[in-house]
Amino acid sequence: MSTVKCVGILTSGGDAPGMNAAIRAVTRSAIYNGIQVKGIYRGYKGLITGEIQEFKTQNVSNIIQRGGTILKTARCMEFKTPEGRKQAYDKLLEENVDALIVIGGDGTLTGARIFAKEFNYPIVGLPGTIDNDLYGTDITIGYDTALNTIMECVDKIRDTATSHDRLFFIEVMGRDAGFLALNGAIASGAEAAIIPETSLEKDQLAEMIENGFRKSKNSSIVLVAESEITGGAIGIAERTKKEYPQFDVRVTILGHLQRGGSPSAQDRILATRMGVAAIDALLDDQRNVMIGIQNDQIIYVPFAKAIKNDKPINRELLNTLRVSSI
Repeated sequence: MSTVKCVGILTSGGDAPGMNAAIRAVTRSAIYNGIQVKGIYRGYKGLITGEIQEFKTQNVSNIIQRGGTILKTARCMEFKTPEGRKQAYDKLLEENVDALIVIGGDGTLTGARIFAKEFNYPIVGLPGTIDNDLYGTDITIGYDTALNTIMECVDKIRDTATSHDRLFFIEVMGRDAGFLALNGAIASGAEAAIIPETSLEKDQLAEMIENGFRKSKNSSIVLVAESEITGGAIGIAERTKKEYPQFDVRVTILGHLQRGGSPSAQDRILATRMGVAAIDALLDDQRNVMIGIQNDQIIYVPFAKAIKNDKPINRELLNTLRVSSI
């Protein structure tokens, strides 16, 4: 039986829609199970500086629909040092926090894994990132909302692209993962997606143009994943102007638009399920695991696996985009 009497919760790294729904679910599930909850503000930074407050049910009322994170988030260089982590550990002992639930992406879970190992401390992670790039889970909190935002933005840009007979390169987030670009392209009816997963295999721009790209269309939209591998939308556009001057090229970078907004129903449900599962995991004496979802079933993924392994792109989707955009 678990000995956890008090749990701390923090959000770290980039914010993602649905983080508040996860905070709400963790808080209420803990209280339901007789566990005290402490909210830690500004991620690992707040853990070191002691920005910690007890959370009751009312602290998480009316937040399920809000984007961002009520706990705030911050990058924290101190936590990357042994001294900083020791300060954080001392603060947890001082606050009588027996276990930690962290919500964030790759960097957040990497920090959690090191800390858990160093101090033999129980931590459960929730995958909160719009990039959808964590191994072991079909989907991450925030991804669906970001995808819907991209789709809405591209729909609007298409009106302009069609009116002016232009080729638009639209840059979307995702770091070195092409999930947002590829699925965003399918959802918005874009002509192509330039993603890091296939950039090293072939020249995506040349292939796109040589395959009779735009022969039957008066406007075209291409989604580009932000990545040094792809060169980003600006890099691709510069190259197009040079090599294919016949195109009237424009660039749009969606940027932080993709991170904000009220979470979709899917993200609210996913975050709530994962939040409840995080408390269940601690009650079950699980530690150093990320809560994942596979085939609609909650699973526990060891931190080492979630962080070290690259999540593969579904190659069938590449063909779906190719066929549906002719």
